Amino acid sequence: MNINTSPDQIIRSSAQVTPGYMSGFGNSFETEALPGALPIGRNSPQRCAYGLYAEQLSGSPFTAPRGSNERSWLYRIRPSVKHSGRFEKADAGLWRSAPCHEYDLPIAQMRWDPTPLPKDEVTFVEGVQTMTTAGDVNTQAGMAAHVYLITKSMVNQHFYNADGELMFVLQQGSLRLVTEFGRIDAEPGEIVVIPRGVKFRVEIPNGPARGYLCENYGGAFTLPERGPIGANCLANARDFLTPVAYYEDKDTPTELYVKWGGALFKTQLAHSPIDVVAWHGNYAPYKYDLRTFSPVGAIGFDHPDPSIFTVLTSPSETAGTANIDFVIFPERWMVADNTFRPPWYHMNIMSEFMGLIYGVYDAKPQGFVPGGMSLHNCMLPHGPDRDAFEHASNGELKPVKLTGTMAFMFETRYPQRVTAHAANASTLQDDYADCWKGLEKRFDPSKP
Repeated sequence: MNINTSPDQIIRSSAQVTPGYMSGFGNSFETEALPGALPIGRNSPQRCAYGLYAEQLSGSPFTAPRGSNERSWLYRIRPSVKHSGRFEKADAGLWRSAPCHEYDLPIAQMRWDPTPLPKDEVTFVEGVQTMTTAGDVNTQAGMAAHVYLITKSMVNQHFYNADGELMFVLQQGSLRLVTEFGRIDAEPGEIVVIPRGVKFRVEIPNGPARGYLCENYGGAFTLPERGPIGANCLANARDFLTPVAYYEDKDTPTELYVKWGGALFKTQLAHSPIDVVAWHGNYAPYKYDLRTFSPVGAIGFDHPDPSIFTVLTSPSETAGTANIDFVIFPERWMVADNTFRPPWYHMNIMSEFMGLIYGVYDAKPQGFVPGGMSLHNCMLPHGPDRDAFEHASNGELKPVKLTGTMAFMFETRYPQRVTAHAANASTLQDDYADCWKGLEKRFDPSKP
């Protein structure tokens, strides 16, 4: 595949960008898989090269401000109207959308063990299991938190989500996402974001895969403002990678699944929809290696708010209040003096869905393992378990580096409702609240 050799791309090539990708977040990219396939100086020429069709894919209203306007021009073998047939309702399995009130569960802090991989053959579309939903998919607000379990690659099968963008958080096993825009290979420790409306299929090149999936109904994920932090650290734009153009000219029957309005539909196509030969624009899938995140923190005293670990944010109409924040807890140094270093006990207006990709989470050294999940909803108290409290209260306060750990959080302004599947799962820990049972009364008015 050839990429236009603009001066900027020549510089990127010399900087050893991963082959097959372009570097940067929110950039206006241009890429072609055949020389001359991309029109120069115009978007929709009278006749496109190679007999291609020009098509615009818009991720925002036409009149959105320039800073939030998202669109790409695709030059494809067939327009997307040829990727649409007579749709029929399909079985969505355990995939749910908000509002979902299928199970009435008393409020509680909740935690789950890892979901075991199935023994039978399950593709991505079949292997999504919804744990929580929040907001309303029909008003484009809120989110859903899922687990994906995949034991079989999608073959002659494709999918796109009209309800929201999808963030894959890989936990076990690598993925290849073959999208209209190009191919993305990812491994545990990386995330992949597929924008709303982008067609793709999921393959597992090295065996079964499990991970977390955030379905974002609201504003597209973007980099958070750094404020007083300044121009550097946190997630740097150069570490986000978008694929170069790749296409398939295959007249092979395939199924196309579409999630729309909280329901799943499917149709039959006579050809592959992965037929974009060239494209340009700023609306495209991307991946990011969480291990490149540059954390900042306290170097004097006190534990800062977890917002300093925000990788991406989905903004809402209220400034500073996120539809979703995607937050991670990576390797980092702990050096604060005379400070309780783990996350403190707190109650939060936001609702937190957490997962552990690998390693040990410092506030929950027991019971929260890789592949597991927890839910701490709006205004439900949570914090370190007894062991973490005792260790942090009495340990020597020397500089300590947390290594080999990566946890994350989907945090939203909306309460998260647990699905019937999640509420009845065998992995639900009935005794989770007991982790705080040993926190005894320590108050003694005679000992300041």
